Formats: sequence, C-alpha cells, structure tokens
Amino acid sequence: MILCIVGPTGVGKTKMSIELAKKYQAVIINCDAMQVYKGLDIGTAKITESEKEGIEHYLFDFVDPKVNYTVADYQRDARQLLEKLKGQNIIFVGGTGLYLKAALFDYRFPVESQEKKDYTQYTNEELLQMCLLKDKNCQIHVNNRKRLIRFLEKENVNPVEPKPLYDALFIGLTTNREKLYDIINARVLKMVDDGLIHEVEGFYKKGLHSKALETGIGYKELYQYFDGNISLAEAIKLIQKNSRHYAKRQYTFFNHQLPVKWFNVNYEDFSQTILEVEKFIQSKN
Repeated sequence: MILCIVGPTGVGKTKMSIELAKKYQAVIINCDAMQVYKGLDIGTAKITESEKEGIEHYLFDFVDPKVNYTVADYQRDARQLLEKLKGQNIIFVGGTGLYLKAALFDYRFPVESQEKKDYTQYTNEELLQMCLLKDKNCQIHVNNRKRLIRFLEKENVNPVEPKPLYDALFIGLTTNREKLYDIINARVLKMVDDGLIHEVEGFYKKGLHSKALETGIGYKELYQYFDGNISLAEAIKLIQKNSRHYAKRQYTFFNHQLPVKWFNVNYEDFSQTILEVEKFIQSKN
C-alpha cells in the first residue's frame, strides 16, 4: 500500500504520517523539496529523531546544501526506493506536489527544442496566452518574460495527463484559510525562537549561495537581512508572507494535478481526523 499525505505548509502532515505509519507498519518517504538538504532543519520544520518514534524515514537530510537536487534526481531516488521497498507499506509525506507527480506518474521532463523561435514580436500577455494554450495549468507570472519564453521553447514530452504508475491513495489535510494563516504566522515565530536566525547565519558566514539557500523560504529572506537590505523584523514578516503565498500555490497544484481526498483537520482533537483518514483508507482496501 502506498499512501501520500499532502497539504499546505504547517497543516499537520508530519503528525498524521507518524500515526498512520505506526498503524500500518509503514516506512516514510519525504516529498518536501527542502527537507532533502542537510542542515536545513529549523527553517524546513524537519522531523526530529525523537519525533520519528523509531519509524524508518527515507530521502530526508541527505543532500549537501551546495548541491542543486532536482526533480529528476528525486524521481530517480524515489523510484529506486519503491523498487527496494516493494511489498512494504509506504507513506509519502510532504508539500512538494511535483515531486510526488514525478515519482508516481509517467512524468517525463521537457527538453529544449532544437529550433529556436523569435518571440520578440509578442507582448508578455500574448506569451502567457500561448503558454496557457500549451498547458492550461501554467502558473508563470505574466511579468516573467524569460520564464514564459523558456516554457514555450521546451518540447512537451508528457502525455496530456500523465498516467499513474503506482496504485496510491492521496490524502490531503486542510483547514480554513484564516486558521491556516494563523498557524503559519505562529510557526515562523516559533522557528525564530528555536534558532532559525543562527541556523541561516551559519550558512551565510560560510559564504554559501546555493539554489536551496537563495530560494528556500526562511533562508532567502534572512540572507537579505544579513546582506543589510532589510531589517530583521521585515525579514520575519516576509517569511510569514511568502509562506502564506506558498500555501496558496500548494493548494492550486494539489487541486489540479493530483486526485486528493481532503480532510478538515480537527486541531482540538487530532485523533478524530486520524480516525476519519483511517476509515477512508479501509474503504479503499
């Protein structure tokens, strides 16, 4: 059995994954793009050894942050694990939907077209419309002309809708937007209390400027602070804001790209949410 626990940042995926792993004697595979990196612990809300409760975890904390670990790398590693762990119950947990799609579906990576087309005559709005014709789920911002052109230049090697390669259940945890935003804002403040600034400063003082550190939420904002471009208070507010925006993008991906069954989290009694999820799993097996 393969279960996938998805949802926006901070909603309670890790806690759910541990409870289900205990019930079904499952191993856990990370599908969070930032939690693969060593040392990026506080800012990614990485599970601790004590929180693992002895359950085997894979694809966590194993990539040097100087390395650019790609979706293709994840696809390769996850599929190797699926082969190695065949016959065991497996739980994927994390908020990077594209990692899941790449691992579990017939997802192929676009290649650069050999024939370059001249797009100088088109406005950004026209380029965006062309992108949407190519893929109705295209999320590139209209002002990002470079990315729009790159998207158009890539040959689409995926089927219209990649077919699943594995039989998996997709379980989504959710809550109302106001509650989620409160959770995210409070979580960022707790990260700061837990030593986030010290964690990021360690990388900054080493002069590390990798993709993970310059694009990861919680890291890129504090790098701006250490560069002297913004105050610490501004950096913290920016982390909160970017985390909220990321949650919105996560919902968009999960709702359009994966067959997710959503469950509203009962934060007063999380055990009730666990029971609801277990009933759903039993109904499908």
